[in-house]
Formats: sequence, C-alpha cells, structure tokens
Amino acid sequence: MKLRCAVLDDYQSVAGTAADWSPVADDVEVVGFADHCATEDELGARLAEFDIVVTLRERVPFPATLIERLPRLRLIVASGMRNASIDHAAAERHGITVCGTASTATPPVELTWALLLGLARGLVAEANSLREGGPWQSTVGADLYGRRLGILGLGKIGGRVAAVGRAFGMDVVAWSENLTAERAEEAGAGFIASKEELLETSDFVSVHLVLSDRTRGLLGAKELALMRPGSYLVNTSRAAIVDQDALLDVLRRGAIAGAGIDVFDIEPLPGDHPMRSAPRLLATPHLGYVSQANYAAYYGDAVEDIRAYLDGKPVRRLG
Repeated sequence: MKLRCAVLDDYQSVAGTAADWSPVADDVEVVGFADHCATEDELGARLAEFDIVVTLRERVPFPATLIERLPRLRLIVASGMRNASIDHAAAERHGITVCGTASTATPPVELTWALLLGLARGLVAEANSLREGGPWQSTVGADLYGRRLGILGLGKIGGRVAAVGRAFGMDVVAWSENLTAERAEEAGAGFIASKEELLETSDFVSVHLVLSDRTRGLLGAKELALMRPGSYLVNTSRAAIVDQDALLDVLRRGAIAGAGIDVFDIEPLPGDHPMRSAPRLLATPHLGYVSQANYAAYYGDAVEDIRAYLDGKPVRRLG
C-alpha cells in the first residue's frame, strides 16, 4: 500500500509540475490542497489519513497538540532550513522525522524592491487610473537617489537589499541589536547606533529581521511615531515584528507616506480584514518566496527528502 503525502497550501496548484515526483511515484500518493485550513481542528481532520506532509515556510503551525492528533504522520518536509512553527521536540517524541529544503534569498529581495518602487512612484494608482480612463498623472513620485534607506536587519536578505539601494544612489544605513560597525561596513551600509535614530532619519525603512522574542513587536506605536510624515515602511519579513494596529493607525492618519506589506497577522487575510482596505498601503499576499526558482528548489528537494526517508537515509534533517 502506498504512503499518502499531503502538500499544503498549494494555492496555484503547481506543486505537481514544479518538480519531478517520479522518484517516489511507486511508493507515495501525492495529494495537493489549494486551500488553507484556518484552524487546528480543520487541519487535524485533513491530515488524519496522511503519512507525509509537505508544508511551505512557517505558514502552518505544527504544535504538539496537532502532532498528537496525527498518529499516522511519519515525515514533515518544510521548505527552507529553519522552521520555528514546528514543535521539533514533539515531533521527535512521536517518531516523526522533520526535513528541510534549499531556498534562495533572491525572491524576497526582488519583492522588497517591487514594493518600495511601487510605493515611491504610485504605480498601482497610476496604472489603475490609466486603465480606467482616469486623470493623466495624478501623483508626484518620491525620488530614491540621495534619499536614506534604513535597513532593520543586515543578514543575507538585508545585505542584498542594501546593495540595490547603493545602486540607486541611496544613502544606505542599517541597525539590528547585534550589528556592529564593522559588519555594516562590510555590507556597504552605514552603522546606526539605535533603531530610534534609524526611524527618525530614514526616508525608506525596510524590515529584514528574523522573528524572535526580541523582535516581536519591535516596531510599535512609539517607534512608528518616530518616522517622518513623508517616509515609507516596507515589511517582507514577518508581520509580528510590526504592531499591526499601530501600523493601521499611522496609515489612516497619514503619519507616514505609505507602507508596502507582504506579511500579515492572519494568512490568508479574511475578506473583512482592515489591511484589505487601509489607505496608503501597497499589499501583496505573502509573495516574498513565491517564484519559479524557489518552488523548483522547494518541491525538488521535497521529493529528494521523501525518497531518502523511504530509503532509510533521511537528509536535511531539522530540529
């Protein structure tokens, strides 16, 4: 009898074609789900008859309470090589192997700049106006050259965002709790001693921090109030780093010029979520990692992980 593999949140129904699944076809029945389970009860019911689960990023939590409800589950494959939404200790207690996949930082870097440029030049409003017969030119774009780009988090993604900022002729500066002046200089960014100074002096602020107890709620009402009225905020990292209610407040009041957001406190966003109608907001449905190359890496490695597990030699183990 074949093992059953669930591929979660395959919204575009492309998991089956993004990689060659033939290496496991004789042993595994693969079932893709194009919708999202909003509750643990729904997910528990869906996965009750599956032995393997492939999950994207940290979108679906696997706490101990869920793992205990899935006695058939033997293997979880999570895209990327870090996943804080899986209770790895609980998985180990229940004999579940957890594996990761390769991923690339390029797609979120590119989306960061798509959002930043879209905000700066009013692209959505102007494009919609042109299509709908509206006014010919209704906005005046914000320049990038000579403006300050403040980066929160100068790791792999933040460092690449900094390189693009320099190419635009921007004054690039960075801050994070552990960032040193030497590391900032190596990445081609100026070192800012505090997040408060970065927020006060930057025209564009881009968030590239890992979500942790230290960064959760890092930008709240007090911090956002430091930003200039003409400044922009971009977050393609994790929603919980920026207080969502505080962000909605500054957008509604026009306290900042705009925000580009790809991550949200609830995903997918409910139809009546205030982020869907907030002013001065350019929002995308968590597209940071969604690219052809990344999907090929995710699902290609998922097939390898499953084959290796079936052969008794698991690879890319997490936990």
